[in-house]
Amino acid sequence: MGDVGWTCCMSSCHSSTGVPTIVPRKEWGARSQTCSTPLTLPVAYVIMDQVLGIECQEEDDCSSWLRDLQSHSVYTKGWCDVAYNFLVGDDGRVYEGVGWNIQGVHTQGYNNVSLGLAFFGNKIGNSPSPAALSAAEGLIFYAIQKGHLSPRYIQPLILKEEICLAPQHPVMPRKACPDIITRSTWEARETHCPKMKLPAKYVIIIHTVGIPCTVSMDCRLYVRDLQSYHMDFRNFCDIGYNFLVGEDGGVYEGVGWNIQGSHSYGHNDFALGIAFMGNFMEKPPNAAALEAAQNLIECAVDKGHLDPNYLLVGHRDVISTLSPGQALYDIIKSWPHFKH
Repeated sequence: MGDVGWTCCMSSCHSSTGVPTIVPRKEWGARSQTCSTPLTLPVAYVIMDQVLGIECQEEDDCSSWLRDLQSHSVYTKGWCDVAYNFLVGDDGRVYEGVGWNIQGVHTQGYNNVSLGLAFFGNKIGNSPSPAALSAAEGLIFYAIQKGHLSPRYIQPLILKEEICLAPQHPVMPRKACPDIITRSTWEARETHCPKMKLPAKYVIIIHTVGIPCTVSMDCRLYVRDLQSYHMDFRNFCDIGYNFLVGEDGGVYEGVGWNIQGSHSYGHNDFALGIAFMGNFMEKPPNAAALEAAQNLIECAVDKGHLDPNYLLVGHRDVISTLSPGQALYDIIKSWPHFKH
């Protein structure tokens, strides 16, 4: 989520119980909808964000910016669409993102229980306009009336004894570490491999080739079969990777934090190998997998397993291989700490 340098009580913003003007996807020129994970309504949360670096006060300009944002989200981030359910322009219009019935990719752990609203179009460093704040409030009332949002929803901004937190002290939420599917859960074989000295200095992004897995049970079987292949046919002491990521959004423990992998000769003792399950030469992993991997890397730094000044590279950067696939490689080049 972007930096949010403002805060206000919804009750003190310009009140509007009327339905705001909603600009549908077709009108702002959206690409075809490809996101398909449904929301179970009504949701319990409203999560608000601010998209930085965009200024627009007219519908044509805002629509143009939004088309650019969608292209960036799909082709650079590897998401299925823009991250939010709706976006609120400084022109006071609400622009349909993925809409009411589809999950966004705005907040790890909350996408399935929340509506993600993002303000965009305000001048850099300024709060959203009164028209934008009023439109956001009107959208929330409308969501409750139509059954999209629980009347007991969790308020989108932090309140303390009915007084807003001071704008100069914004609270930036820290993403939680992803739930890691342990070796015992996917029924790993017991092994004894060399220890790894932490914190690691590198993260190496890999793909396993083969068919991606999108269902947890299939991913567990995939990891189990991969361990057997690595041990029985390639004579590794265990599965070759520290962690694996599936298109179910799951992170699967390979050899884990403390054991050396067998993924990149000459680098295994100081690099964490994170493997996406599947072949990503032409098509990147889905948004759930990309988000899970990024959260795992952040978690590794937070927990002291990875040096804060780590370098992130593709598998092809350290050994002769096509891994992690061109489509995935093009995405990780935009991630923090990437080094070619």
